[in-house]
Amino acid sequence: MISENNSNLFELITENKNLVFIDAKGDKSFHLNEILLPVESISEQSRSLVFLYLDTNIDALAVYFSFLKSDHALVLLSDSIDIKLKENLEKEYEPTIIYDANRETPSGYQPKEVLGDVVHLELFVNENFNTEIHDNIKILLSTSGTTGSPKLVKLSADNILQNALSICDYLPINSKDVTPINLPLHYSYGLSVLHSNALLSGTIVCGLPDVLDRNFWKLLSKYGFSSIAGVPFIYEMLNRIGFLKKEYPSLKYISQAGGNLSKNIKEAFNNYCLQRDINFFVMYGQTEATARISYVPTSELKNNITSIGIPIKNGKITIDKETEELLYSGPNVFGGYATGRADLSIWEDIKELKTGDLAYKDASGFYHIKGRLKRIVKVFGNRVNLDEIEAFIKSSLNTSLLACTGIDDKIILIAHCNNTIDEPKLKKLIFETYKIQGSAIKFKFFEVLPVNKNDKIDYKAISASFLGA
Repeated sequence: MISENNSNLFELITENKNLVFIDAKGDKSFHLNEILLPVESISEQSRSLVFLYLDTNIDALAVYFSFLKSDHALVLLSDSIDIKLKENLEKEYEPTIIYDANRETPSGYQPKEVLGDVVHLELFVNENFNTEIHDNIKILLSTSGTTGSPKLVKLSADNILQNALSICDYLPINSKDVTPINLPLHYSYGLSVLHSNALLSGTIVCGLPDVLDRNFWKLLSKYGFSSIAGVPFIYEMLNRIGFLKKEYPSLKYISQAGGNLSKNIKEAFNNYCLQRDINFFVMYGQTEATARISYVPTSELKNNITSIGIPIKNGKITIDKETEELLYSGPNVFGGYATGRADLSIWEDIKELKTGDLAYKDASGFYHIKGRLKRIVKVFGNRVNLDEIEAFIKSSLNTSLLACTGIDDKIILIAHCNNTIDEPKLKKLIFETYKIQGSAIKFKFFEVLPVNKNDKIDYKAISASFLGA
């Protein structure tokens, strides 16, 4: 039972006396207090900006929870971002403290060893950096997954608490659960899985291989995972590798968010779950809403298979009458974007989140997404800014005769007018810089790129030409 008198997420997590963390790599279990690190004394500043480049190992969880307990503001980032992108971000935001297990001490920083009861690691500190941070800001997440975009979402301690509580309200989490951390912690969906389960779950397993790795499924059997969280790509791959032909007695529920999963695959997984008394939760959200906006009650999914469902507890959805854009309001709505250091001193009181998604409400009160206003797509669950990718490729190839668009949240289509373009080399470059898999990148040659009446690139015509090919 979650205490209603406590308004601090970390303190509420400490009240969960059943909580145990298992490090799958070492097959050892720890209580939260055993993995915490003495980070309070790492800097002379009581509140500063901290960059955490995280994977899903026990060290990452230890450093994250230790700083969550502190007064510092945390920027959560992928540990696999290209080194140049890391350096650009650090130059822009000037963090006082950096955690990055994948590199040597950055220029201008001093290494400081931090010793806990079971976790020992190194942090990098630059006391000359003292970025001004608004009191409300606790966590900052990138809007573009692993691309290293300087655009960050500003979230408060109350945002992350309210989001976690709302998820606990509808997911059947209890002290007997064994929850795998199989999604990145820098991703709002993955972070919400960690928070909600740390509040109510019994065991959290970290240090896992990829969910598509055979060893993941061996560990599922070994530890008895009670749930799995996945983005559309994961479910598409699970369907392909035969998940639906096997039995997993420990599974109590599975959840899906991070983009639209095709109707036929949702139906297949829902039928599988209905036959085995497993709950299948289809959810919708955005980083700007600290992850979650709506969900489909499992008892209603069969008859609302294409819906994003109903608002979470304490949330409200409306549809803009003029633009048909889905608008969301609730205590988990962010405090604006940061595109540079100066933005960290500002907190915006945003009453309604403009999601950029076109939607409608059906007669039963369920909401449906029918398109996007923005040039942002989700590929493999990662938000990708098409304008950013397009600018990068144009610069790399020194050409302007090129355009990027997205196809069904599965493909980044590169339209170009260059007969000699080295497609494998370009795919490799994009992967090395943005960690976008080559299988998600397609090419389409045009003698002349389609344009509209204003002589701007006609992305719809590009997509139509590709789909009609």
